[in-house]
Amino acid sequence: QVQLVESGGGLVQPGGSLRLSCAVSGAIFRINVMGWYRQAPGKQRELVALISSGGNTNYADSVKGRFTISRDNAKNTVALQMNSLKPEDAAVYYCNKGPGTLWPWGQGAQVTVSS
Repeated sequence: QVQLVESGGGLVQPGGSLRLSCAVSGAIFRINVMGWYRQAPGKQRELVALISSGGNTNYADSVKGRFTISRDNAKNTVALQMNSLKPEDAAVYYCNKGPGTLWPWGQGAQVTVSS
């Protein structure tokens, strides 16, 4: 059974930074494309960043230049560094595989951006 455990969320002022982390267990982590997704209240879950097994990255236009996804295949973790946060970045953030057949979702990490 694959388990995803996200951490690092919190309250931050506009312009601030947060770093999210996701620990993955029960899967062959290193071979999978990994992604960070987010879901704001009343909106559909959206993909914000992807990283391949080799470290190639892709970002949604809305976060490009502000967010950085990274992974540690030795520790089975994937991280999302979020800088210059905006109120519209507020959401619950989740990690999972890249698009396609997904693992069961974890509990997510709440990110609140407010002054």
